[in-house]
This record gives sequence, C-alpha cells and structure tokens, in this order.
Amino acid sequence: MSKILMATALSRMELRDQTRATIGEDGAIEPLVKMFRVGKLEAKLSALRALQNLSSLKENTQRLISSGIVACLLQLLFSVTSVLMTIREPASAILAKIAESDSTLVNHDIALQMLSLLNLCSPVIQSHLLQALNSIAAHSGASKVRRKMKENGAIQLLLPFLTERSTKIRTGALNLIYTLSKDLQEDLAEQLGETHLNTIVNILTSSASECEKAIAVGILSNLPVSDKKATDILNRANLLPILVSIMSSSQVNSAPTTAWLAESIAGVFIRFTVPTDKKLQIFSAENGIIQVLVKLLSDGSSVAKCRAATSLAQLSQNSLSLSKSRKSKWLCVPPSAEGFCEVHDGYCSVKSTFCLVKSSFVSPLIQILEGSKREADEAVLSALATLLQDEICGNGSSCIASKGGVQALGKVLESGTVPSQKKALWMLERIFRTEAHRVQYGESVQGVLIDLTQKGDPQLKATIAKLLAQLELLQFQSSYF
Repeated sequence: MSKILMATALSRMELRDQTRATIGEDGAIEPLVKMFRVGKLEAKLSALRALQNLSSLKENTQRLISSGIVACLLQLLFSVTSVLMTIREPASAILAKIAESDSTLVNHDIALQMLSLLNLCSPVIQSHLLQALNSIAAHSGASKVRRKMKENGAIQLLLPFLTERSTKIRTGALNLIYTLSKDLQEDLAEQLGETHLNTIVNILTSSASECEKAIAVGILSNLPVSDKKATDILNRANLLPILVSIMSSSQVNSAPTTAWLAESIAGVFIRFTVPTDKKLQIFSAENGIIQVLVKLLSDGSSVAKCRAATSLAQLSQNSLSLSKSRKSKWLCVPPSAEGFCEVHDGYCSVKSTFCLVKSSFVSPLIQILEGSKREADEAVLSALATLLQDEICGNGSSCIASKGGVQALGKVLESGTVPSQKKALWMLERIFRTEAHRVQYGESVQGVLIDLTQKGDPQLKATIAKLLAQLELLQFQSSYF
C-alpha cells in the first residue's frame, strides 16, 4: 500500500524538469514500470499516472523505452477488457510522449491500430492518440507508414473530427490530415470533397486559434494549383477575401505559428493568380491581394517571400497584354499622366494590369536578391524577368538597372543555386544589350563572371561566354574556357 501511496503522491506533484530528471536518474522509472506490470488495478493506475508525470521529460521517455514498457502499453491500449479501461488514459498519454521523442512507434501496424481505436475511446484518449499519430506520421522515416494510413482510409476516418467541439481533438485531426495531405496532392480535393473543403474554410472564420487556422490553410495550400474544380469550390466559399482579411489584420513576424500561417496563405495565393485566368487575377487584385503581397514581400519569411514573388510573377506575365496603349482607339479620354508606365509604354494600374512598376514592387524584389538568404531567388528573378519580355526589354532593363538590379544579380551569381545563376545570366545578357548599361554597370559583374568561368557549373559557360563577349572581355579572358 505504501508504494501505491508514494506513486499516487508522485503523480499529483507539480514537478520542474530538473526534479523530473533527478527522479529519473535516481532510478524511479524501473520500480514504477514493474509496479504497472505485476500490480493489481489500483497499483497499475497509480504507477501509470506517476510515469505520465515523469514522461514529459525526454530523458525519462528514453528510460521508459529502455524498460520495455512500450509493448505493455500498446497491449493495454488495444485491450477490450472493461476492467482495464480506466488505465488506458494515462497509457495513451505516455505513448504520445514516447511517439513525440522517439521513432520507436514509427510502424504502420501500430499506426493503423491506433487509427482503428479513434472512434472507440473517450475524448481524452482520442486526443492522446491523435498526438501520437501526428508524431508518427511526421517522422522523416515514416513514408511507408503515411502511405499505409492513406491506403486504409485515414483521411476519411479523420474528416468527422473536423466538426468536433473540442479544439484539441479538432486541431489534432486537422494536423494529421495536413501531414498526410503533403503526399496526397493529386487526390486531395477528391478525398476531402466540397463539404469538408467548406468546413476547413469555415474554421478560418470561426476558430480563435491561430494554430488551427495555420493548419487549415496549410491543407488548402497543398491542393494542386492546377485543380480548377478545387479553385471553383474555394472561390464559392469566399476563401480569398477571408485570407486577405486575416493577413490585413495581423502582424507578419517570426513566431512559428504566425510565420506558418503567412506562408500557407502565400501558397494559396498562387492558385488565385495563375496567368491562364485573367478574370481570376482581376478578381484577386480587386479583393486586395496585391496589398497583402507587399506585406509578405517585406515582412514574411523566406518561404513567404518566395511564394509572394511567384504570385507577382504570374500576375506580371499579363501586365503587357492588359496595359492600354497610348495609341489605343478605345482611349476616348486619355488617362492621367500618372497612370502612364514607361516600361510597358502604356497606361497601367495596380488593380487592372498588376504592373510591378506601378505597384512599386521592383525595388523590394531587388532588395531580396541583395540579401544573404537565397531561398526566394528563383521566384524573385522570375518576377523581374517579366519586365524583360522582347517587346519591353529595353525599357525593363533600364528600370531594373537603375534600381541596382545588376549588382543584385551579381550577388545571385556569387552564391545562388545553378538554376538561379542561369536565370540571372539570362537577365544580364538582356540588360547588357544596351550599350549604356554595359558601360555603366558591366564592370560591377566582371569579377564574378570571370570567377564563374573557373568555378561555376559547366552548363553556365556558354551564357557566360556570350556576356563576356558583350563586355568585350572574351578575347582577353579566353584562357579561362
């Protein structure tokens, strides 16, 4: 009886991590595990609750694994003996902690068994099981587990939990769907269906939890951009104005949940700016997407900036065709001089032509290239490259060069990826078609170009040769090839 009293007291104590560590180091885990294994029901319950209190420390979960308790906990969890039901709650809590800190439970049989229990247990156990399943599915070595879960209808099983009153259970189910959806993009919309897509959108307006919102948008961002049916469903659900409202009323910062929310929203924006649907682009611009892209580009994480730049690139692809020429017969009353864009040689506006110049995006894009982080380079270069289309190449190159673009492209050549370097070289070749640009800016990138002839990727050398020839340096530096 004294052991039960001591275990009960330990289970009720509010312990600091240092105290938990000391108790574990002093050898308390083994006697408690033994008490759970061989004791009667009251002893089992007291021992498990004490172990649950100690298991919040990673070092103690390792001691629990070493004690061999995992198999006993799983056996208890899957038991249908009614007398053992009362001790399944602490057992599930301990398993959730073990799954969080170790790969021991990364096994598709265990995951499928846990899934099968979700509808057969109390809300407390459901919450712990979802926590454990999330840890198992999110593990880097769990691709087979995720595949088996999906093949066995995991998403369909989880969907009813999206309307649960318990935020903890609802968020757990959402999180697991999000983890599984990353490998299931092509079939995701079909798996979710219009009803549950609407449910996920409704979470954005009804939930007070920023974490829950971030997960919900994360799922939506995993839907393939090419899925037009999904876009139509999300449009009918008023998703874009909801996302714009969320971003307009929140601060973009480095807090993990806030950053994830912003990144996911930026990912969804790519679907609403596809260049093949000008009507959808106009709808997005009219609903304030460009103002949010400004925010993401200046304050977002590297991922958010990359995705925002991708949306800008898609919008800017159509700026030239949407711009109104000065000579257009439809301009009965000429627009004001302020609306004239020297790059597109026509009348542009933020909402009607999505012009990078009129929306003052050129400098912020170049500033990203000038920075030390390279994750957004390709997307930023794609956006700026839309100003170098054949019809406007001269005007666009002057705009980019005058804002420090050549030096920024040099930074990409110094430390960017090969695809980014390739795109930067293409842009420099276009900019240096103008003699004034060669004279004024050529010297600033000569050094890095010559360096690339020695250290750069072989597939870049042909373009580098063309650039050096433009700068009249090829004969002088020919020994580098």
